[in-house]
Amino acid sequence: MNAKDTLKAYHLRMESIIADIRKEELGDDRAPTLLLHSCCAPCSTAVIACLASIFRITVFYYNPNIDDREEYDKRAREQERLISRMPTAYPVSFLEGAYNPEEFITLSKNHEKESEGGERCSLCYALRLEKTAKTAREGKYDWFTTTLSVSPMKDAERINAIGAACGKKYGVSWLWSDFKKRDGYRRSVELSREYGLYRQNYCGCSYSRRESDRELI
Repeated sequence: MNAKDTLKAYHLRMESIIADIRKEELGDDRAPTLLLHSCCAPCSTAVIACLASIFRITVFYYNPNIDDREEYDKRAREQERLISRMPTAYPVSFLEGAYNPEEFITLSKNHEKESEGGERCSLCYALRLEKTAKTAREGKYDWFTTTLSVSPMKDAERINAIGAACGKKYGVSWLWSDFKKRDGYRRSVELSREYGLYRQNYCGCSYSRRESDRELI
Protein backbone atom coordinates (compact mmCIF):
# COMPACT_ATOMS: atom_id res chain seq x y z
CA MET A 1 0.00 0.00 0.00
CA ASN A 2 1.50 3.35 -1.01
CA ALA A 3 1.47 6.51 1.14
CA LYS A 4 -1.65 7.88 -0.55
CA ASP A 5 -3.58 4.66 0.05
CA THR A 6 -2.41 4.57 3.67
CA LEU A 7 -3.84 8.03 4.33
CA LYS A 8 -7.10 7.07 2.66
CA ALA A 9 -7.36 3.99 4.84
CA TYR A 10 -7.52 6.03 8.05
CA HIS A 11 -10.72 7.71 6.95
CA LEU A 12 -12.16 4.43 5.73
CA ARG A 13 -11.42 2.84 9.11
CA MET A 14 -13.28 5.67 10.82
CA GLU A 15 -16.23 5.25 8.48
CA SER A 16 -16.29 1.53 9.24
CA ILE A 17 -16.33 2.21 13.00
CA ILE A 18 -19.15 4.71 12.57
CA ALA A 19 -21.13 2.23 10.46
CA ASP A 20 -20.80 -0.39 13.20
CA ILE A 21 -22.01 2.10 15.83
CA ARG A 22 -25.01 3.03 13.68
CA LYS A 23 -25.95 -0.64 13.34
CA GLU A 24 -26.27 -0.90 17.11
CA GLU A 25 -29.10 1.68 17.06
CA LEU A 26 -28.18 3.02 20.48
CA GLY A 27 -30.49 5.43 22.28
CA ASP A 28 -29.41 8.98 23.09
CA ASP A 29 -28.30 8.03 26.59
CA ARG A 30 -26.17 5.16 25.26
CA ALA A 31 -24.38 6.92 22.41
CA PRO A 32 -20.62 6.45 22.81
CA THR A 33 -18.59 9.25 24.32
CA LEU A 34 -15.65 10.86 22.55
CA LEU A 35 -12.93 13.12 23.92
CA LEU A 36 -11.91 15.27 20.97
CA HIS A 37 -8.60 17.06 21.29
CA SER A 38 -8.86 20.39 19.47
CA CYS A 39 -6.03 22.67 18.42
CA CYS A 40 -8.44 25.52 17.58
CA ALA A 41 -12.06 26.31 16.74
CA PRO A 42 -11.61 26.49 12.92
CA CYS A 43 -10.11 22.99 12.76
CA SER A 44 -12.84 21.59 14.99
CA THR A 45 -15.76 22.84 12.87
CA ALA A 46 -15.83 20.13 10.22
CA VAL A 47 -14.83 17.45 12.73
CA ILE A 48 -17.71 18.27 15.07
CA ALA A 49 -20.08 18.40 12.10
CA CYS A 50 -18.87 14.95 11.05
CA LEU A 51 -19.04 13.25 14.46
CA ALA A 52 -21.66 14.94 16.65
CA SER A 53 -24.51 12.81 15.34
CA ILE A 54 -22.61 9.64 16.33
CA PHE A 55 -20.80 10.52 19.55
CA ARG A 56 -21.45 12.59 22.64
CA ILE A 57 -18.42 14.83 22.24
CA THR A 58 -16.34 16.70 24.77
CA VAL A 59 -13.93 19.08 23.09
CA PHE A 60 -10.63 19.01 24.97
CA TYR A 61 -8.63 22.19 24.45
CA TYR A 62 -5.09 21.32 25.51
CA ASN A 63 -2.33 23.20 23.69
CA PRO A 64 0.76 24.06 25.76
CA ASN A 65 2.63 24.55 22.47
CA ILE A 66 1.00 27.99 22.21
CA ASP A 67 3.57 30.06 24.09
CA ASP A 68 1.74 33.38 23.93
CA ARG A 69 -0.92 33.59 26.65
CA GLU A 70 -3.06 36.10 24.79
CA GLU A 71 -3.09 33.90 21.69
CA TYR A 72 -3.85 30.82 23.78
CA ASP A 73 -6.81 32.48 25.49
CA LYS A 74 -8.14 33.90 22.23
CA ARG A 75 -8.23 30.45 20.64
CA ALA A 76 -9.80 28.90 23.73
CA ARG A 77 -12.60 31.45 23.85
CA GLU A 78 -13.25 31.04 20.11
CA GLN A 79 -13.60 27.31 20.72
CA GLU A 80 -16.19 27.90 23.42
CA ARG A 81 -18.02 30.41 21.24
CA LEU A 82 -18.25 27.95 18.37
CA ILE A 83 -19.65 25.21 20.61
CA SER A 84 -22.28 27.57 22.01
CA ARG A 85 -23.48 28.50 18.51
CA MET A 86 -23.09 25.35 16.43
CA PRO A 87 -26.21 23.15 16.26
CA THR A 88 -25.46 19.44 16.81
CA ALA A 89 -27.51 16.27 17.19
CA TYR A 90 -25.93 15.59 20.58
CA PRO A 91 -24.85 18.41 22.89
CA VAL A 92 -21.11 19.16 22.72
CA SER A 93 -19.27 20.13 25.89
CA PHE A 94 -15.97 21.91 26.49
CA LEU A 95 -13.04 20.94 28.70
CA GLU A 96 -9.94 23.09 28.97
CA GLY A 97 -6.70 21.47 30.02
CA ALA A 98 -4.10 23.12 32.22
CA TYR A 99 -1.98 25.68 30.42
CA ASN A 100 1.71 25.08 31.03
CA PRO A 101 3.87 26.20 28.08
CA GLU A 102 6.97 24.97 29.91
CA GLU A 103 5.92 21.44 28.93
CA PHE A 104 6.40 22.24 25.26
CA ILE A 105 9.51 24.36 25.79
CA THR A 106 11.16 21.45 27.63
CA LEU A 107 10.40 18.82 24.98
CA SER A 108 11.39 21.10 22.08
CA LYS A 109 14.88 21.68 23.49
CA ASN A 110 17.51 20.82 20.86
CA HIS A 111 14.82 20.91 18.15
CA GLU A 112 14.56 24.69 17.88
CA LYS A 113 16.12 24.94 14.41
CA GLU A 114 13.97 22.30 12.75
CA SER A 115 11.53 23.27 10.03
CA GLU A 116 7.79 22.86 10.50
CA GLY A 117 6.82 19.21 10.18
CA GLY A 118 10.01 17.77 11.69
CA GLU A 119 10.68 15.77 14.84
CA ARG A 120 9.64 18.71 17.03
CA CYS A 121 6.13 18.44 15.61
CA SER A 122 6.04 14.69 16.34
CA LEU A 123 6.96 15.41 19.95
CA CYS A 124 4.24 18.04 20.10
CA TYR A 125 1.64 15.63 18.73
CA ALA A 126 2.71 13.06 21.32
CA LEU A 127 2.53 15.56 24.20
CA ARG A 128 -1.03 16.55 23.37
CA LEU A 129 -2.33 13.12 22.40
CA GLU A 130 -0.91 11.39 25.46
CA LYS A 131 -2.59 13.96 27.70
CA THR A 132 -5.83 13.44 25.79
CA ALA A 133 -5.63 9.67 26.16
CA LYS A 134 -4.89 9.95 29.88
CA THR A 135 -7.78 12.38 30.36
CA ALA A 136 -10.06 10.06 28.37
CA ARG A 137 -9.18 7.16 30.64
CA GLU A 138 -9.76 9.23 33.77
CA GLY A 139 -13.10 10.46 32.43
CA LYS A 140 -14.10 6.96 31.24
CA TYR A 141 -14.65 8.06 27.66
CA ASP A 142 -15.26 5.35 25.07
CA TRP A 143 -13.09 6.95 22.36
CA PHE A 144 -10.61 9.74 21.79
CA THR A 145 -9.17 11.47 18.73
CA THR A 146 -7.90 14.85 17.53
CA THR A 147 -8.76 17.55 15.02
CA LEU A 148 -5.12 17.84 13.93
CA SER A 149 -5.47 15.76 10.75
CA VAL A 150 -7.99 18.18 9.22
CA SER A 151 -5.08 20.44 8.27
CA PRO A 152 -3.29 19.70 4.98
CA MET A 153 -0.10 20.76 6.79
CA LYS A 154 -0.34 17.93 9.34
CA ASP A 155 0.94 14.39 8.83
CA ALA A 156 -2.04 12.07 9.34
CA GLU A 157 0.16 8.98 9.33
CA ARG A 158 2.20 10.22 12.29
CA ILE A 159 -0.86 11.50 14.12
CA ASN A 160 -2.63 8.15 13.85
CA ALA A 161 0.45 6.14 14.82
CA ILE A 162 0.97 8.27 17.93
CA GLY A 163 -2.74 8.29 18.81
CA ALA A 164 -3.03 4.51 18.50
CA ALA A 165 0.04 4.02 20.71
CA CYS A 166 -1.37 6.36 23.36
CA GLY A 167 -4.71 4.57 23.21
CA LYS A 168 -3.01 1.23 23.79
CA LYS A 169 -0.99 2.66 26.68
CA TYR A 170 -4.04 4.08 28.48
CA GLY A 171 -6.64 1.51 27.45
CA VAL A 172 -8.89 3.88 25.47
CA SER A 173 -10.05 3.31 21.90
CA TRP A 174 -8.41 5.60 19.34
CA LEU A 175 -10.68 6.80 16.55
CA TRP A 176 -8.61 6.48 13.37
CA SER A 177 -9.14 9.44 11.09
CA ASP A 178 -7.90 11.74 8.39
CA PHE A 179 -10.38 14.58 8.64
CA LYS A 180 -9.05 16.41 5.60
CA LYS A 181 -10.61 13.64 3.49
CA ARG A 182 -14.07 14.04 1.94
CA ASP A 183 -13.33 17.77 1.55
CA GLY A 184 -12.96 18.09 5.32
CA TYR A 185 -10.47 20.93 5.16
CA ARG A 186 -12.55 22.86 2.65
CA ARG A 187 -15.60 22.38 4.86
CA SER A 188 -13.68 23.66 7.89
CA VAL A 189 -12.84 26.85 5.99
CA GLU A 190 -16.47 27.31 4.95
CA LEU A 191 -17.79 26.80 8.48
CA SER A 192 -15.14 29.10 9.94
CA ARG A 193 -16.38 31.86 7.66
CA GLU A 194 -20.00 31.07 8.48
CA TYR A 195 -19.37 31.48 12.21
CA GLY A 196 -16.95 34.37 11.81
CA LEU A 197 -14.13 32.55 13.56
CA TYR A 198 -10.65 33.89 14.14
CA ARG A 199 -8.29 31.89 11.90
CA GLN A 200 -4.65 32.08 12.94
CA ASN A 201 -1.92 31.83 10.28
CA TYR A 202 0.42 29.58 12.27
CA CYS A 203 0.14 26.37 14.25
CA GLY A 204 0.81 27.77 17.70
CA CYS A 205 4.43 27.67 18.83
CA SER A 206 6.89 30.51 18.39
CA TYR A 207 8.84 28.44 15.85
CA SER A 208 5.83 28.01 13.56
CA ARG A 209 4.98 31.68 13.97
CA ARG A 210 8.47 32.74 12.89
CA GLU A 211 8.30 30.41 9.88
CA SER A 212 4.89 31.79 8.93
CA ASP A 213 6.15 35.37 9.28
CA ARG A 214 9.09 34.62 6.96
CA GLU A 215 6.72 33.23 4.31
CA LEU A 216 4.70 36.43 4.44
CA ILE A 217 7.71 38.66 3.75
